[in-house]
Amino acid sequence: MKKIIPIKDLRNTNEISKMCKETNEPIHVTKNGYSDLVIMSHSCYKRGLKENVSIDPITFNDDEFEDQDEALGYIKVSSCNIKGKIGHVKDNAKNIISKIKELSNLNSKIIVFPELVLTSYSCEDMFLSNTLIFNVYKGLENILDATKDIDSFIVISSPLLKDNSLYNCAIAIFKGEILGVVPKEITSSKESRYFTTYERNLDYINIFNKKVPFGNKLLFINKRYLNQKISIGFSKENLDYNANIFCKLNAEEEVENSSEVRKMLETSTSIENKVAVILSSSSYDESSSEVVYSGYNLIVEPDGVLKESSLFDSSSITSDIDLDRIEILRRNKKKKVSSNTIYFSSKITFSSLDRKYEPFPFINREDPLNQARKILLTQAKALERRLRQISCTNVVLGISGGLDSTISLLVCVKAFDLMNLDRKQIHAITLPCFGTTSRTKDNATTLCEKLGVNLSTVNIKEAVTVHLNNINVSLSDRSVTFENAQARERTQVLMDYSNKVNGIVIGTGDLSEIALGWSTYNGDHMSMYNVNCSLPKTLIRSMTQYLSDDFVEVKDILLDILDTPVSPELLPPEEGKISQITEDKIGPYELHDFFLYHFIYHNLDVVKVYKMACSTFEIKYTKEVIKNWFAHFIKRFFNNQFKRSCSPDGPKVTKVSLSPRSSFFLPSDASGYDFLNKLNEVD
Repeated sequence: MKKIIPIKDLRNTNEISKMCKETNEPIHVTKNGYSDLVIMSHSCYKRGLKENVSIDPITFNDDEFEDQDEALGYIKVSSCNIKGKIGHVKDNAKNIISKIKELSNLNSKIIVFPELVLTSYSCEDMFLSNTLIFNVYKGLENILDATKDIDSFIVISSPLLKDNSLYNCAIAIFKGEILGVVPKEITSSKESRYFTTYERNLDYINIFNKKVPFGNKLLFINKRYLNQKISIGFSKENLDYNANIFCKLNAEEEVENSSEVRKMLETSTSIENKVAVILSSSSYDESSSEVVYSGYNLIVEPDGVLKESSLFDSSSITSDIDLDRIEILRRNKKKKVSSNTIYFSSKITFSSLDRKYEPFPFINREDPLNQARKILLTQAKALERRLRQISCTNVVLGISGGLDSTISLLVCVKAFDLMNLDRKQIHAITLPCFGTTSRTKDNATTLCEKLGVNLSTVNIKEAVTVHLNNINVSLSDRSVTFENAQARERTQVLMDYSNKVNGIVIGTGDLSEIALGWSTYNGDHMSMYNVNCSLPKTLIRSMTQYLSDDFVEVKDILLDILDTPVSPELLPPEEGKISQITEDKIGPYELHDFFLYHFIYHNLDVVKVYKMACSTFEIKYTKEVIKNWFAHFIKRFFNNQFKRSCSPDGPKVTKVSLSPRSSFFLPSDASGYDFLNKLNEVD
């Protein structure tokens, strides 16, 4: 029986000490009628350590933990079913053991089975049979014997007796030992015929003459990998506040749209609680007398679904959960101390990455057209708001015949249509110079003419030539001075022209260029409002492709612009063709956008992102190429923060922005040295 004393009795230290030693159990101290403190004898505390149960995990000494494994934050997990037989515990246990061995051989470190898998969920009045319950313990004993050498955290479910009451239980097993038991907290009216609802927080259950923690919220922590914090149960009410993995056991019938609803609910749980959810649902081998079960399994993270099974499929699903990413998301989450913590010691290693990442993380591969339309509308509404704020009805932008300025022009067209303004108040200016080719010039001109905007051409060759002569730079010079003089002259013309028409200059630079510093300071780096500031190059390309169906009058032009190599066109062409290919100079944008998304936006470890990139792009790029361009990205990103520190306003229309005012804060003197060092050391 629990010992309880009021807080005023703490002054009676001798009596309390005697009581602690005599009972050898924790004594609860109450304040204003509520539990406030727990006191215990030293022997009671040591017993708690030995039984792998802690009253407060903070009290564990550092030497209780082991050296931490290096797994890059990944842990392989599985959700599975078996071909069960209703009430045939022996065969079910045999199938469970077979599945555990199969998945542990694949290095799965967490294996989750569905609700009441040992007996099957549909036993109904068989649950009242002593024979069934006797067989449950025999089956459980067989599972424990068969898993003594298996280094995986296993969650099964079966009915268990405690104080002559039957409970529907989730059972955590590791290396042939039961770590803890979680009884179902909320039972249906039908289940209540057989099972008792458990409402207390923590108690013990005797299984095979061993006291095992028994409660609604248990937290299981791996001493070899402290970021592995597991909670198990049947509903999110069982979820421990500090867990980053929730093993959820389910036995819900399959009706129309129920799997979609379950996926939505588990995704919501994952996002809300910043936790990975491993859902295992009862197999279709359950009875179909009244309802049907589908065996739907799901593994989901806060960033999205990792793997889901087909309906009526008894096979397993396995995926790599990224615990590092989840812990980053949880970093500022308000934590509550768990009083029901159980430790185990499982080796976590990283060999290869089975998990697949999207090579283009900024693009919605399921519906890129709808994504492009929504982004364009958002950009246009942002521009509309800015123009209304400053009472402006004219905009000016430079048109190069490239991707970025094309999207900026489409944004302006959309905004002016929304505002019922004449498209002629969009002043598009082509600014040819030494590197301009006929292909890009013609595309820019035709695009503007067909969209019905005001088009001007200002050839800046003469002005740039005069300027270079003034600063004693030869026209045969091919240095950055030669290039940047053109970019700054273009910006000066645009700025002055905007004064002439009482308008503002619309920027064209994209997020990838902003990240890499691929712009001329106070040249194309500057504008009065940059509508593309949170669009990476890969997304710009996708939008150009899919919006071509909406802007049918310029579809052919948009597709040709899409097919044109990305270039600043600052160096003279060779035989009429573009001589300066951006990606030859700074690397593939698809790699840089991948690095930007995971290294900068998700804040993942540099080695981890490198491994992810190698796995994602293994067919297209060698490891050496990926490492080289990743190092290039890191150098350019940190060396060019000073440009981002004084960037113009612009709307955040994707998840990622590098605005120094609202989204990304970094001193211009910050160093990427440690990241480069760590990257160079990896194989």
